[in-house]
Amino acid sequence: MPAAPDFPKPADRASVKRALISVSDKTGLVEAAKVLAELGVELVSTGGTRAAIAGAGLAVKDISDLTNFPEMMDGRVKTLHPIVHGGLLSVRDAPDHAKAMADHGIGGIDLVYVNLYPFEATVAAGGDFETCVENIDIGGPAMIRSAAKNHGYVCVCTEIADLEEVLAELKATGTTSLALRKSLAARAYARTATYDAAISAWFAAALGDIAPKRRAIGGELVQTMRYGENPHQSASFYRFADPRPGVATAKQLQGKELSYNNINDTDAAFELIAEFDPANGPACAIIKHANPCGVATGKTMVEAYERALACDPTSAFGGIIALNQKLDAATATEILKLLTEVVIAPDADADAVALFAKKKNVRLLTTGGLPDPLAAGTTFKSVSGGFLVQSRDDARLTAADLTVVTKRAPTEAEIRDMLFAFTIAKHVKSNAIVYARAGQTLGVGAGQMNRKDSARIAALRAADFGLDLKGSACASEAFFPFPDGLIQAADAGCTAVIQPGGSIGDQKVIDAADERGLAMVFTGVRVFRH
Repeated sequence: MPAAPDFPKPADRASVKRALISVSDKTGLVEAAKVLAELGVELVSTGGTRAAIAGAGLAVKDISDLTNFPEMMDGRVKTLHPIVHGGLLSVRDAPDHAKAMADHGIGGIDLVYVNLYPFEATVAAGGDFETCVENIDIGGPAMIRSAAKNHGYVCVCTEIADLEEVLAELKATGTTSLALRKSLAARAYARTATYDAAISAWFAAALGDIAPKRRAIGGELVQTMRYGENPHQSASFYRFADPRPGVATAKQLQGKELSYNNINDTDAAFELIAEFDPANGPACAIIKHANPCGVATGKTMVEAYERALACDPTSAFGGIIALNQKLDAATATEILKLLTEVVIAPDADADAVALFAKKKNVRLLTTGGLPDPLAAGTTFKSVSGGFLVQSRDDARLTAADLTVVTKRAPTEAEIRDMLFAFTIAKHVKSNAIVYARAGQTLGVGAGQMNRKDSARIAALRAADFGLDLKGSACASEAFFPFPDGLIQAADAGCTAVIQPGGSIGDQKVIDAADERGLAMVFTGVRVFRH
């Protein structure tokens, strides 16, 4: 490990005499360059950035004017040169650095503004392998890292907001503070880290490597929260470079700032409702503490909402409502009769938005679309000293996937009910039991330590709200290890059961189902949700 040289400590204030600018996103570029020129800063640039600055009538040197070396290899080599990196890395007050600069004709570079090739945007746009590779920036990260390391003397900016902060300080004082330069350096390293994280994740996916030796996760800050899951916890919200449609990309039309728990629950609600293709009709999910307390389809959105609410109107109080189609005025009118934290939908019509505007505290989010429940992706969960990574649960069953294991085969209506219930069970905390009939949940038992209790609690909830379980389907997201849970469901009135199967006690469970005249199918697929 290199020992720290005995460099002089940098002064708090540093002047900016020369700036190197090389950007892909040219938003605000010319305006900022004009301010720098007015402040007497020499401008140095590359390629299209230099052309844009020169086109505004500003004096700007090409990078080759400093290096005496032309750009080459389709622009792959232009700033990777000792003249550039010596100007960035030189410790101005160190005698040997000053001598090396003088001996080799290296001038200091005091400000770097570089935003990187749009790799993340290229991937998001579906670029092919070669195009994505060409959009991996090499010189940009190198300059950013050099400038950030030498923050004692150099300002490094990776987005226009950073540069505007520097310009404000230069206009006010004529110099920059060490505190600002340190802050910019920290941001710069975070930017190159998230950039490299995006590249490494894309490369691993392109190679089909599901467990690379090293995995990096990068995100951009969306929101610093007042607190986390509880008031004594701090929290913040980050967005991936290529996010799924949902709460991370949603437009908040109104309402208070989203809390940590709001975001967690809203994500659960929207991922669940995405299981229901809008082309097949309206669907509504109501979530509380990341568990569905009611899910239903309907001929209209307001009918879907009312049927979902009927499953557990008590738990729905203060919950999250997700819709798979546009929010209309009729549905908005009914929703606003209930205290609701968040409503999220692909879109909302003007009349619905106007109605919500009368309830200032209700958050209304629109996303422009639904996430694809079958799309490949990964999920992350922190543990002490590390994190778990797994592929997204993309289980999706059809009638053809079911194996009838009882003497009585299910009817077509029972098959529809079982598939509906199992889809919901996939989004219920384990152990999970869901009763459903005709596209409506009737009772949900979530997060219990044994399956019998989940079946009993789900039945009690249905009874509490006057919902008859006779003729319903019962879904269990994992196998019944013993007949007791199935017997509990049968006694509650269900006539069809869907479960993964695979227990050493399967035959006893099948026998119990046959004794009660139930139809039961095995899926061969478990959908635990912890």
